[in-house]
Amino acid sequence: MKDIQSIQEDFVQDFSLLEDWTQRYEYIIDLGKTLPKIDDLYKTDEYRIKGCQSQVWLHHRYENNILYFSADSDAIITKGLIALVIAVFNEQSPEAIAKAEVNFIAKIGLGEHLSPTRANGLNSMIQKIKHIAANHLA
Repeated sequence: MKDIQSIQEDFVQDFSLLEDWTQRYEYIIDLGKTLPKIDDLYKTDEYRIKGCQSQVWLHHRYENNILYFSADSDAIITKGLIALVIAVFNEQSPEAIAKAEVNFIAKIGLGEHLSPTRANGLNSMIQKIKHIAANHLA
């Protein structure tokens, strides 16, 4: 399993190969299509990430000091964004998530190319995952 920083660097590399933001948005949308379907049981307010304009649901399970995430959204770009975030943090320890510096968003210029509400939602997704990790620290 790759560490969080290596996964972020892989995404920076992937995005650098794409010529423009149209292609980058298509890549983000394609990432969203790869998300496994989340059980409708988790599409409730309890699992909804607050701070996102679109509806985003995040479920996690914790086994053997590893966090596993699944998510969904009702908007295609947002679904791609949560898929991107999950790809970075999935199957990592709470310690690794809690101390990880999230730098790939700035490196690929994603924050500059999102509307303020989407950028806020992206930040809310990351903060929610970090909060979940902090709750599992011993």
